[in-house]
Amino acid sequence: MDPRLIEMLVCPLCKGPLTLLRGDELALACRADRLAFPIRDGIPLMLENEAKPWDPEAASAPVPLAPAE
Repeated sequence: MDPRLIEMLVCPLCKGPLTLLRGDELALACRADRLAFPIRDGIPLMLENEAKPWDPEAASAPVPLAPAE
């Protein structure tokens, strides 16, 4: 996913920032709501019913976003 797009997206529930997660599948995570929204075929599914619980303390470290040029 384009890092510039990720920087523009916010959590659909609290409007907070999202973090890109890599693992078994790509996801965008909201630390405040402790939810991870999956990315399928390069498209983030930003629906509450698609989100999975996410524990930022137990999860692997988030992948930092590359700075936009």
